[in-house]
Amino acid sequence: MAEGGGSSSATLKRCLGVLRDARNDSEQFAALLLVTKAVKAGEIDAKTRRQIFDAIGFTFPNRLLASRQPPAGCPEHTFRALGLTLLACFCTDPELAGHSQILNKIPTFNDILVSPCDPDTTSMIDDAYQCLSAVLATTRGPRELVTKGTVSALCQAYLNCGYGSDRALTLLLGLLAIAEAKCWQRDAPHLLAVLSKLSNDFLKAEDMTKFELCEVLPHFIPLSPPLTQDSQGSECLCRLYKGLANILGSKLSQSQRDPALKLAACLVQACGSEWIPAGSAGSKFLALLVNLACVEVRLTLEEPEPLETEGKKEVVTACYVLIEMGIQECLREEKPLLEDVQKMQLMRIMEEAFGAVIFYLRQVKDEELQDPFIFASVRILGAWMAEETSSLKQEICELLPFLVHYTKKLFKEGSTAPQPELVSTEGSVLPQDALRLLLPAFCHLTAEDRPRDILISEGAPALLCEYFLRQWEVLASECGSLTPLPSAEMSLQTACGIFLNLVVTVPDLIRQDKTFSSLMDVLLKSLPVLLPQKDHLVLTANIVTLGLMMARILASSAVLQGTQPAKEFFGAAICFLSQAHTAQAEPGSDSLAVAVSPAYTSTWDDIRELWFLGMQALASCVPLFPWLPQAVLQAKWLESLSELLTHVAPASLDFELIAAFQGVLVELARASEPCRDVILSHHGVEWANLYGMAALEQCLSEP
Repeated sequence: MAEGGGSSSATLKRCLGVLRDARNDSEQFAALLLVTKAVKAGEIDAKTRRQIFDAIGFTFPNRLLASRQPPAGCPEHTFRALGLTLLACFCTDPELAGHSQILNKIPTFNDILVSPCDPDTTSMIDDAYQCLSAVLATTRGPRELVTKGTVSALCQAYLNCGYGSDRALTLLLGLLAIAEAKCWQRDAPHLLAVLSKLSNDFLKAEDMTKFELCEVLPHFIPLSPPLTQDSQGSECLCRLYKGLANILGSKLSQSQRDPALKLAACLVQACGSEWIPAGSAGSKFLALLVNLACVEVRLTLEEPEPLETEGKKEVVTACYVLIEMGIQECLREEKPLLEDVQKMQLMRIMEEAFGAVIFYLRQVKDEELQDPFIFASVRILGAWMAEETSSLKQEICELLPFLVHYTKKLFKEGSTAPQPELVSTEGSVLPQDALRLLLPAFCHLTAEDRPRDILISEGAPALLCEYFLRQWEVLASECGSLTPLPSAEMSLQTACGIFLNLVVTVPDLIRQDKTFSSLMDVLLKSLPVLLPQKDHLVLTANIVTLGLMMARILASSAVLQGTQPAKEFFGAAICFLSQAHTAQAEPGSDSLAVAVSPAYTSTWDDIRELWFLGMQALASCVPLFPWLPQAVLQAKWLESLSELLTHVAPASLDFELIAAFQGVLVELARASEPCRDVILSHHGVEWANLYGMAALEQCLSEP
C-alpha cells in the first residue's frame, strides 16, 4: 500500500482506532483481523507500520503464536498465522528485525519451514521466510540464525522440495556468504545433504540448469575438511568431477564456460587436485582444465581493454587458481596425475599465459595498485617465477621495476584490502603481503647478474631488510603458537636465502648500504631468542649462517666490536654448530660412528648445506674477532670435538665433514694459544694424523 493510499489507508486507520479502544480479547482479535487484512492488501509505509507496532507491540503477536485455541469455525493455525503476519510486517523495519523479541522467535520460524505444508499454511511459510530474510540482514542476525538452528531448518526445507524450497536455498546462500565456517562447523551433515542433492542434480541435468547450478554450487563447497574426510563428501566430489568433465568436454559459449571454470577453481581451492581421479581420464581432464584456463587468461589479458566486461576479473582469478594447480602438478614427482608428455605440453601453454600476465601488469597504472585483481596477478606470477627460473627471463627483467614498486607500495601502506578469494573466508580481511609471494622468485633472481642488478638499483635490498624486521616481529609474537611453520617463518627463511646470495655475489653492497648494518643488529639479537626453541631449527640455521657471513664483511662495524649482543650471537652460533653431530653405535658393530644429532635429524636435509657454510664462515671470523676463541673455549667445544674424533671410527667421517672441522680448528689454533693448548692436550696431533688433517697437523707441530 503506497503512502496516503486512499480507502485502504482509511480502513487501516479505523482498525487501529478499534484496536486502541478494544475492551476485551475478542474485540481486539476482530480488530487484528482487519489490521492483518489491510497489511496483506499491499505495501504499507514506514509511518503506518510504526503506528501498528505502537498500537500492539510484541505482546499480542506473542500471545497469538503461543495460543492453541482458535476461534470457533477457524482453522487451528489461525492465531499463529495472524501473529506471523504481524511479525513479518514489523520485520520490514530493520530496527525491529534485529529486536530480541524477533530474534527469540527464530526457532518458531524454523519450525514453520519444516512442518507439513497444506494450502492453508503457505502464507505462514511466506511470512516465516520474510522474517528470516529480514533477520539475516541485521548485524546480530547471521550469528543468531546459525546458533538457533536455521541452517538445518533451511536444509530440510530445501531437501523436502515443498512450498518455498527455492527461498530456502536463497537464504542458505546468503547465510553461507556471511558465516560459512560457522555454518559448516555446526551443521556439516545437513549442508552435505544439500550438496549431495545439488551435485546429483548437476550430474543429471541436460539443460541450462547445469550451468545455473555451476553458479550455486561454489557456495556449498567448504574450505574445511568435510568433503575429503566424509564418504558423502567424496561422492559429491565424484559427481562434480563427472559433471564438469561432461561440460568442459563439450563446445561451450563463454557464458557457459565461465561458471564451469569458477566451479572447478572453487574445488581446487577446497581440495587441491584430490577431486580429480588418477588414471588416463583424470589426467586428460586436468590437462584440459589447465589448458582452458591458460587460453582464457591469454584471450582476456591480451585485449586492449582486457577487463571491461562485468565479472571478467572473477573468471580470470579462477583461471589463476587452476593454473597454479597446473604448476604444482607439473612439479609433482610422487604419484603424479600427469604424464611427462602432458607436463611438457602444459609448461609451454602456461608460459604463453604468463607472457600475457606480464604484458597486462606492464600496463597497470599507479592508481590501480590497490585493485585485488593486480594482487591475484602478481601472486600467480610469483608462483610461476619461483619454480620456472629459466622461462621468460627478458620479460621478467623488464617487469622487475614494477614488481619492486608494487610490493614496496603495499608494504609501506600496510594494505589490508581483501584478497581475491573465490570462496568466502568468513569475511576475513588479510594483508596483501605481495612481497612474501615474490620472495622465492627473488631468491632465484638474486643469484643471477642482470636481475640482481635491477633489484639492487630499484632498492629491493632496503625493502627486504625492512620486511625481514617486520616478519621477525610477527614471528616473535607467534613463537608460542601451535602453528608448525607460520608464513612469517617461511618468509624469514627465504629472505635469508636472498641475503646470502647478496653476501656472496656483492659483498661491497653489504659494506656500503647502511641497511645491512641494521639487519646485522637484528640478527645479533634474534638468534639467542630463537636458538632454545627447537622447532625453529631451519630458521636458526639460516640466521646463524647469514649472521656469520655478514660478520666477516662488517667486522669493523661498531655493533660487532665485542659488544654484548655480538658475544651472545657468536655464543649461540657456536652452540648451534657444535651440537650438530654426535657419536652413536653402528648397527651390528661394537664401534662408534659419527652421526647427525637426533635434534637435527628431521631437518638435516634442509640445513646441511647451511651448516657447512656456517662452519666456513666461523673459521673466517676467528682471525677477525680477538675475543671469539675465548667464546669457543667457554662453550667447551674443543673438548667435545676431541672426544668425538677420538672415539668414532675414522671411516664414518666423510671428507667434507673432516674439512669443515679442520677449517675451524686450524684458525683457532693459529689465533689463540689457549685453544692450541686444549687441542694438543686432547691428543690433537694423533687424531689430526688419523683423519688426514694435514693443515692442522702442521699448525700444531709449529713451535
